[in-house]
Amino acid sequence: MVAVTATEFAKNFGRYKEEAQREPVAITSHGRTSGYFMSAPAFEEYQRLKAQAARKAYLIEELPDEIVEAIGKAQMDPAHHHLDSLLDE
Repeated sequence: MVAVTATEFAKNFGRYKEEAQREPVAITSHGRTSGYFMSAPAFEEYQRLKAQAARKAYLIEELPDEIVEAIGKAQMDPAHHHLDSLLDE
């Protein structure tokens, strides 16, 4: 990964904009990384992974009442009614 100072990044934005299409660019200030510049697809992938990591799993006895109620009211899509016969076996 490329690391550049904030001053260098500002002076040569075009260069690092192109570099970010290949890999993230670390922006440093006073010797510490202060942020990253990345391509739109890389950011979208980051957002997707972040949302995935935020999912919550529960033990059955810990399920919040609103989730239990939503499960109880859930209806199968009519397009899948043909699967009901599998439950009879």
